[in-house]
Amino acid sequence: MTKLPCPSPAVDLVGQNFLSIRNLVKEFDGVRAVDDISVSINKGEIFALLGSSGCGKSTLLRMLAGFETPTAGQIMLAGRDIVPVPPYQRPINMMFQSYALFPHLSVWDNVAFGLRRDGLPKDEVAERVGKMLELVQLTAYAKRKPHQLSGGQQQRVALARSLAKRPQLLLLDEPLGALDKKLRERTQIELVNIIEQVGVTCVMVTHDQDEAMSMASRIAVMSEGRIVQVGAPGEIYETPNCRFVADFIGSVNMFPGQLVVDEADHVVVETRECLHYVSHGISGTRGMPVHVAVRPEKVCLQAEAPTLGQRAGAAEQGHNCVEGVIRSISYFGNQTHYQVRLDGGADLKVARTNAARQQDGQLQREQRVFAWWDGADIIVLNQ
Repeated sequence: MTKLPCPSPAVDLVGQNFLSIRNLVKEFDGVRAVDDISVSINKGEIFALLGSSGCGKSTLLRMLAGFETPTAGQIMLAGRDIVPVPPYQRPINMMFQSYALFPHLSVWDNVAFGLRRDGLPKDEVAERVGKMLELVQLTAYAKRKPHQLSGGQQQRVALARSLAKRPQLLLLDEPLGALDKKLRERTQIELVNIIEQVGVTCVMVTHDQDEAMSMASRIAVMSEGRIVQVGAPGEIYETPNCRFVADFIGSVNMFPGQLVVDEADHVVVETRECLHYVSHGISGTRGMPVHVAVRPEKVCLQAEAPTLGQRAGAAEQGHNCVEGVIRSISYFGNQTHYQVRLDGGADLKVARTNAARQQDGQLQREQRVFAWWDGADIIVLNQ
């Protein structure tokens, strides 16, 4: 993998520029909540803005909706700058985390509300509402009030109401934040299927990594008002372009060190823990400071020392291998997580898949172990 620095806030993306955000800035009392963001979103795409609280993702979404006015920049939707267009005239609908359903109206009337406000004929309103309720599988619940529905059903009513007006762009603000874990996982799949059936372009805001990874076709990771990386979920996870993204997305072991061997087909990084043999070239120079990142699920853990044959991509004995003592074990059903205190004092995170119901040779707390990883699984970062 070629290591790359964190990109500038302007991200040039190849594709159909259905929604194009150009040099967008939003200041509050002289502080930039959104700092010169440029990004393009393709037609029919589910695009996620992912970041921690205060990174600017909700402010960006509110500017798309028209609830906030940019300090500078353009928002081009289908070739038209919509910054001067008031919210009620934009071909955009927004679904809030709270769903904002009218408690005194039935499911049918909630979905019909926006269509009636637009003055559509009764026959067309009835047709659209019927199709939307059928799409979200709530036809049998049309006469119920919101309080008579489950959280997942309320979420689908809010989605049906948003889609009934046939918006060009659908905005989702933490769409599943109010649901419990199991319902959230099931609803993620339903929501994506519905959005894809309708074919609407969607921008969603979330701080939930699992939600972004399972729903979005592409993700923009945000920090301090800027986009630091844009890519498909697998790209963001497997090839982060800086330490912030590597640490923010999923779990990672990070080792600071120095590049001591720099060849076209491999490099070696020396850290306090060990020598890391990386079985691919990178763009760097000998002596430069770097960080080695290894995902916990890429680490192998065993009681006996691994052979060189086991450690593919390590040219010599001692590369990509550390020793330590297991300090904690956490069982999660599908995985077991280990925390290993290395001889140098650092903690190593290891995740092992529980492929068999009963596994032989279970590792125990306070047991001395060897941890090792493949050279192809190492990420080298210089930013």
